[in-house]
Amino acid sequence: MKIIDISQPLFGSKVYPGDTAPSFKRVKNVATDKYNLTDISLCVHNGTHIDAPLHFIENGNGVGEISLDVFYGKCVVKKWDGEIPTDCERLLIKGDYVVTESDAELIAKSSVRLVGVESQSIGNPEKPMPVHLILLNAGIILLEGLVLDRVECGKYTLSAFPLNLGNCDGSPVRAVLVECE
Repeated sequence: MKIIDISQPLFGSKVYPGDTAPSFKRVKNVATDKYNLTDISLCVHNGTHIDAPLHFIENGNGVGEISLDVFYGKCVVKKWDGEIPTDCERLLIKGDYVVTESDAELIAKSSVRLVGVESQSIGNPEKPMPVHLILLNAGIILLEGLVLDRVECGKYTLSAFPLNLGNCDGSPVRAVLVECE
């Protein structure tokens, strides 16, 4: 079994313009306190993360209200060609392709429950809201900030669980692919 980490390291990760960059501060250390303790500060949309419907939809589900089964299971990694595999519930789009509104409409009509991209925000970086609204209103969870450059297109098992942040609009994840045998 081969496990492939497709997450960005959180500290030093790409940050969407205007978001708070992740940082940490060592507040205790072994030399003086006999143990290490670290505080962190970050935007829930830093690094590899999910967008919950609440990110763009008033009264949408927060992270803690999303069924966990959407974050684990069979997935397809592919370069976008406008075709969605018919047996695909989790679609990871490889490369720097910008998902358009018409792409989002096509995905929204499919069996896809989670769509992932390598960029920090799905859709046009100048106007990301329309694509977010189409997908999130269709109940599709977004997984953004993936690292797929060393991943071959194909079928895998995805594990990308968010932290249990309750009613937050997003969450960092540790996303991994397991090669199917």
